[in-house]
Amino acid sequence: MTEELKKMFAGLGFQKDDLKTLAFHVNAEYESYQDRDKSWKKRFEGYKYIHRMKVEFPADNKRLGQILYALGQTAVRPEIQIEYTVAEPEKCKNELLAAAVADSMKKADVLAKAAGVTLGDIVNIDYSWAELEFVSRPMNSMMLEECCMRSGEDSYDIDINPDDFDVTDSVTVVWALV
Repeated sequence: MTEELKKMFAGLGFQKDDLKTLAFHVNAEYESYQDRDKSWKKRFEGYKYIHRMKVEFPADNKRLGQILYALGQTAVRPEIQIEYTVAEPEKCKNELLAAAVADSMKKADVLAKAAGVTLGDIVNIDYSWAELEFVSRPMNSMMLEECCMRSGEDSYDIDINPDDFDVTDSVTVVWALV
């Protein structure tokens, strides 16, 4: 099935290695049944695997519609989740940190003036190093059904406008007072 997906994405202009594996799990599946003596037992049914993959491309509703349509035409029936993120997350994190320090400076200056003291040098900066997630998920997982396919078209008409990201981070700055 993975090969079929790779071929489908290649047909849409993606490179073979644009489809990336995020996780691959294999689990044994069992069926519960009641034996003749009325006790409950498990019967091995087989194995089930989950292969989570992703493909990234710039926000483009027309291309998204083409991809969803092509997925609907394959024998593979994957669960689909659409996520939006920023193009340069590290740049955004750095801008957020710079804004947090600048904001702390303004507030510390206001507090120092109100207390009748002057801010000195920075004594300590403490940053949480928490992982920031710049992701918008406009819908939960979905499956494409045959009833959604329209003949004569090679794309679904998709109109998704992702929401703005609301991300916060915290920095503790300690100043000497003079």
